[in-house]
Amino acid sequence: MLSGAALVIVSIVAVRLSYRIGLPSLLAYLGLGLLLGESGFGIRFDNAELAQTLGLAALVVILTEGGLTTNWKDVRPGIPVALSLATIGTAVSVVVVALTGHYLIGFDWRLAFLLGAVLAPTDSAAVFSVLRRLPLPRRLAGSLEAESGFNDAPVVIIVVMLSSGHGHPPGLWSLLAILLYELVVGAVVGLVIGPLGAYALRRVALPASGLYPIAVLSLALGSYGAATLLHASGFLACYLCALALGNARLPHRPATRGFAEGLAWLSQIGLFVMLGLLASPSELPVQVLPGLIAGFVLVLLARPLSVLISTLGFGISWREKAFLSWAGLRGAVPIVLATVPMTNAVPGAQRMFALVFVVVVVFTLLQGPTLPVFARLCGVTVDGEPRELQVEAAPLEELDADLLEVRVPPDSQLSGVEIFELRLPTGASITLIVRDGQSFVPGPTDEIRGGDVLLVVATAAARDEAERRLRAISRRGKLAGWFGETGE
Repeated sequence: MLSGAALVIVSIVAVRLSYRIGLPSLLAYLGLGLLLGESGFGIRFDNAELAQTLGLAALVVILTEGGLTTNWKDVRPGIPVALSLATIGTAVSVVVVALTGHYLIGFDWRLAFLLGAVLAPTDSAAVFSVLRRLPLPRRLAGSLEAESGFNDAPVVIIVVMLSSGHGHPPGLWSLLAILLYELVVGAVVGLVIGPLGAYALRRVALPASGLYPIAVLSLALGSYGAATLLHASGFLACYLCALALGNARLPHRPATRGFAEGLAWLSQIGLFVMLGLLASPSELPVQVLPGLIAGFVLVLLARPLSVLISTLGFGISWREKAFLSWAGLRGAVPIVLATVPMTNAVPGAQRMFALVFVVVVVFTLLQGPTLPVFARLCGVTVDGEPRELQVEAAPLEELDADLLEVRVPPDSQLSGVEIFELRLPTGASITLIVRDGQSFVPGPTDEIRGGDVLLVVATAAARDEAERRLRAISRRGKLAGWFGETGE
């Protein structure tokens, strides 16, 4: 217990350090696992089957937290692009990396396609931890968040089928039919259990507030189990169920999200430390060159090509396509999926696991810290967007209201506008302004200045209109309406 508690505390400190340098914390956790392993403190862990079971369980919890904390209104504009990236884009990436694995690394075709499938999905934990700190347009951020939630499902199906020891892998049409069945049924399961669970929780008065987070998490995990029993995609069912629950007006919703976030962090810590223990440091150096080859092909060819093909016809600019290409972060999912061939005794699976481990570590180190800089170079960042704060407050729940944070950029047209000139809708009001480290409650004639942070309370009915009004004035000033600016 003492060792486990100390490990968690060290991991929490590592989160703070990684956050400050913009690096996904998975690298710190993997490093802890390697340090504790056979080449460090001598803990030997080589049970790939147990690692796969625990890894998939941890991924379910992480995916559930991602769905619960994803704002449907933010991701909705990017759903079509995300679906295309998660299907067409994934297929393109699998093929390109498989060709690399066969012709440049020397894998047989089965192992080459396994490598392509394992490296295809982006990682929800890595994507959320980096992207949610960047002020990106809703459509762009929503596309990346939804893609990371959707693309696990088809890849898991492909990896399991290719790793199966029962005869030859299925033909193309059989594979497509199985994929279609598993994805459709998994989506139906998630979209049935999620709304039904939300309906029940709104009408059942539980005796303790702490039971609501447990009930929500149980519904999401139950959707995974129900879909699995139907031989469908549990990952897709779980994500969609959590997405529906997270966007419903449930009692104690902020507390539920906080509970899920804590469990997700604990799952990440345990997962990455375990994967670090599973890796054999002695096998990693020989896979550095093949890993760099596979990684550079993935990042510089497969991902850009998949983005280019899958975003045709969606009106995505070249700058946004460039950012989408660079923002395809890998993390726990590829490493966990790499354990599936190991448990099925696929020849060469141990070598592939070491190669995937190298790819994830090196390219997370390369892409994570540079993503904010790349976003600015591509010109895709936007300042002054309202951002929801998660605050547990009974009066807000009684009003069915949200607390929004608006940061006013120095060059925003909001600067110089008086509070009454905002003409916010009924049900929305600016309750506090933070300026130069000091806070005050504004009056109707107080002016907004660049650099201010505004706290806005808005009811559910008024929130959308309030956000549109703030965006419109930020772009065109107090006469935004005269210029035809609607804030969309």
